[in-house]
Amino acid sequence: MHPELTPGLDELQAQERRLVFRRFTYEDAWALGSLLVELARERQAPVAVDIHRAGQQLFHAALPGSSPDNDAWIQRKRRVVERYRSSSYLVGARFRAKGTTFEDSSRLDPDVYAAHGGSFPITVEGVGVIGAVTVSGLPQLEDHRLVVEALERFLGAQDGV
Repeated sequence: MHPELTPGLDELQAQERRLVFRRFTYEDAWALGSLLVELARERQAPVAVDIHRAGQQLFHAALPGSSPDNDAWIQRKRRVVERYRSSSYLVGARFRAKGTTFEDSSRLDPDVYAAHGGSFPITVEGVGVIGAVTVSGLPQLEDHRLVVEALERFLGAQDGV
């Protein structure tokens, strides 16, 4: 990705304010996960896709070219979303904006937490963050953008856009 295309903090925060669900059911997890798999297949992206809600894995798929390492990255990125209630990319960007890194300044074990792009909070209106949708296998900004694109399409379809 080109540096000039890297989203700023304002844009990342706006994504989180905009991409909010009215509800999030098991059927929604299946549909969103299936949409992510479809987008990844179209691009021949070697990713794993994961959706968790309230500590339960509701969806997981591994596409050709992905590996068990992607599952480890998914867990580490998801833990950042669960702890900070923000996308893993935004958390990392906040540390970079302060002139440091998540690894150097968070005081969290990098084997357990990774503030790399690809995990996005599942936020429900009036409830807050209830889970995370995560992709691993591409460079971090591409992982983040794939999740955001899927959320935009999914929520747009729900709203009849």
